[in-house]
Amino acid sequence: MNRRTAEPTAAPPSVRDVRGFWRILLAVVAPVPMLAQAIGTLVSPADAGAAFQETVAAAAADQQAFTAMQWLNSVFVIGLIPATVAVAWAARRGAPRLATIGAVVALTGFLSGFGLLPDDHALALATTREALDLQAMTRLDGALWAMPVNGLASLLFIVGLTIGLALLGTALWRSRVAPAWTGIALIAGAVTHPFLPGAALAATGLAVGAVGFAGATVALLRLRNEEFDLPPVRP
Repeated sequence: MNRRTAEPTAAPPSVRDVRGFWRILLAVVAPVPMLAQAIGTLVSPADAGAAFQETVAAAAADQQAFTAMQWLNSVFVIGLIPATVAVAWAARRGAPRLATIGAVVALTGFLSGFGLLPDDHALALATTREALDLQAMTRLDGALWAMPVNGLASLLFIVGLTIGLALLGTALWRSRVAPAWTGIALIAGAVTHPFLPGAALAATGLAVGAVGFAGATVALLRLRNEEFDLPPVRP
């Protein structure tokens, strides 16, 4: 009589828990983009809102400062969306509606602006470095800004930067996951900095906004992984 031998059951593969990685990454990233933009505003040799030909002249006068500003602006563009997600994620349980509405408004504006708006500073720096025709590049810059889709993207970006971040700051404040003053700082920095005159004041507004984003840093570092997200699913 044959007897079947029981085959050993293979152990299920382990799934690495990376919640701590994402939690700390978002915490570290949160204040960086606004701080980078504040520094970029201070080092920029061109006034905000200057005509394109004036921006080209400023780039020609100080290419190193313009190049540094481009790198700092890259940090702002790359980091602002995950930083916004960090604030929304930190505040989502204490103020779910505000955090959701603020995130939708802010992220819609940022994705529209970063994806569609022309970069005057990059065009000005390329015009200077490659000795491109100034009149032709001025017409190109004007034509890009005159396109209706870019006008809409500009409006959405301003709304996301002011109203969206102000709503997220309110959510951070009301959720009580971070000191209340960090939420107030995010509201103040978001609403004021696009309209403050002069580089020093605009940079101050951005720095205040960075302090507000740091509220998400505090909240995320306080969380345990179990509070941050559900554990990974094991097969």
